[in-house]
Amino acid sequence: MNLMSKGRSVRPHSMTRRALGLAAFATLAAGMLPGTASAQSYPARDVTFVVGYAPGGTGDVIARIISERLAKKLGKPVVVDNRPGASGSTAATYVAKAPADGLILLAGQTAEISINPFLMKLSYDPQKDLQPIALAAIVPLGLVTPEKAPYSTVAQMLEVAKATPGGLTFASSGIGTPSHFATELLKQKTGANFTHIPYKGAGPALNDILGGHVDLFFSGLPAALQSVRANRMKLMAVSSVKRSAAAPDVPTIAEAANIPGFDITLWVGFFAPKATPTEVITLLNKEINEILSSTEVKERFLAEGADISVLSVEETSAFTKAESAKYKALIDQIGVKLE
Repeated sequence: MNLMSKGRSVRPHSMTRRALGLAAFATLAAGMLPGTASAQSYPARDVTFVVGYAPGGTGDVIARIISERLAKKLGKPVVVDNRPGASGSTAATYVAKAPADGLILLAGQTAEISINPFLMKLSYDPQKDLQPIALAAIVPLGLVTPEKAPYSTVAQMLEVAKATPGGLTFASSGIGTPSHFATELLKQKTGANFTHIPYKGAGPALNDILGGHVDLFFSGLPAALQSVRANRMKLMAVSSVKRSAAAPDVPTIAEAANIPGFDITLWVGFFAPKATPTEVITLLNKEINEILSSTEVKERFLAEGADISVLSVEETSAFTKAESAKYKALIDQIGVKLE
């Protein structure tokens, strides 16, 4: 049967082919710019920063500073979700397997990105499953001890560690974290006797330093400075090559323990699932870097002892790869293993 249109007969299968052709063209056109469409509508709802450690640690502090300001820029809430476990790998696994829509992001740190792949079997590959967005800060670690500890300098502490049966106990944010590496390297270089007590983040470790339940801890400075300034714990040295502007009178480990070149730091950056649209990654890099470049945040980070790093997406990726190479070499040197 023919259908009539303005005196012409139109075959049904011709109309079907035409409709299918138009639909295919529309689909192709939409598919050609998936990132642009995503970027224009991003974010569709709340954004989540996932932190791999308990509240109160350096990564948690930095994530909250950024999240509050990013929410104003994006026009949607940016919440912090703490998922501690496996030295940050629990959170990294969660984000790596999340939908690639830019709504679930990792506030990642050194361990889960550049150390854990060489220490444990993971269900994610940081280089293949996570897309770097931006680096936020590089943070010196501060060697802190209980306020009532019977030593006030690194040299005195090392003497006690060598003379005490069983040595001193040291906390870490988890096995394979920079705080663990810093103490193991100090132990190797000085011959001091330390016993490791791993925690699920800096917050719980600092609580036990405050309570006098553990003898020492290399904490990220932002997490420790408030208690140090309130004279609730001692800050004896920093782990970076240079002294921290937030505590200029505190020596470096290189100075205090006579270990030239000692340099173990913690860094915090942001990552998304690998297939997240490029335009969304570019937008987030731009917005986060604008926050980091603001005078207010610069002053806040400086006061907290963190050095801001404003890097492109490509520079952030190169940085994390270089850090991975650095820690692989350190693992071979120190012999850190899962306990």
